[in-house]
Amino acid sequence: MAGTEFRQGAWLRSIPAGATRSYQEQARGMDRASAVRAVGRANGANPIGIVIPCHRVIGSDGTLTGYAGGIERKRWLLRHEGGDF
Repeated sequence: MAGTEFRQGAWLRSIPAGATRSYQEQARGMDRASAVRAVGRANGANPIGIVIPCHRVIGSDGTLTGYAGGIERKRWLLRHEGGDF
């Protein structure tokens, strides 16, 4: 899996099926609380979204944000996993 150490750290933050986390929560989990935008960019560069499901990362206000497959697909995936979107 090609990517910087930071990107790999962002990609490998485990989020269980049906659960979500904000970009801010992801950054805090990496002990990089101020790196919220960098976590967003890292998720956007995820080369294997099927294996590492970046659709589980949402905005800090709970909204569905940025997904290469489109927001409706992101919503569908989260609902499919049992989420409430």
